[in-house]
Amino acid sequence: MLGVDYGEHRLGLAVGDLALGIAHPLTTLQADSDRMRLQLLEPLIQEWKPVLVVVGLPMHMDGRAHPLSERCRRFAQKLARRFGVEARMLDERLTSHAAEQALAEAGVPVHRRKPVLDQVAAQAILETFFETNDHAA
Repeated sequence: MLGVDYGEHRLGLAVGDLALGIAHPLTTLQADSDRMRLQLLEPLIQEWKPVLVVVGLPMHMDGRAHPLSERCRRFAQKLARRFGVEARMLDERLTSHAAEQALAEAGVPVHRRKPVLDQVAAQAILETFFETNDHAA
């Protein structure tokens, strides 16, 4: 599995194992267009061969769509078409906060958090998916 924290300039990525319910930060990609994001993702998709990609869906705390919500949905559709993988959306409210808190609790100094924050947020997206979805076949 691949978790994606979609941002206007950065794409945080994490990998996870559905059977074990474990996720790990992978990397953060810098890109300003979906075309470039997909190009940068291609070698990672080939290497990790995910069968499922979980893309975080930004929402306001009151449940309203965030300005990036529709862009994230379109990106997930493009990703699924290009790589032939299933893409699911997951409400990502509080994942960046959870990532920031996890890094603080791990003792990561403030100046070292930003480069890894998005990939740790992607990890939180996968962990939330594991916790909130029934995976029994």
